[in-house]
Amino acid sequence: MSYYVYVIELEKEVSKSTKFRNENPGYIYGKRCFYVGQSARAPLLRFKQHKDGYKSNTFARRFGLKLVPEFYEKYNPIPTRKDAEELESYVAQKLRKVGYGVWYN
Repeated sequence: MSYYVYVIELEKEVSKSTKFRNENPGYIYGKRCFYVGQSARAPLLRFKQHKDGYKSNTFARRFGLKLVPEFYEKYNPIPTRKDAEELESYVAQKLRKVGYGVWYN
């Protein structure tokens, strides 16, 4: 079985959420916002599941706009869930470090 990391661009409206802002103290107002996840499902299918409300993250369901393959394609597929979880965190922290708003689990 393979795993995948994926990045969903979120509407900037998400940055008005206190919960989101608290997780992103370095967020530069006006910059893009993202949800970073990992799954055994291919990114496009997982994005559709989020939007349909199936095992979805609230921010991804309510504010998800589109997948952003340039941030994750080079990592996929990933051999183990542990590797996918580590990459999820790595990608999220990398985006956060440059001032983007990022949510991940």
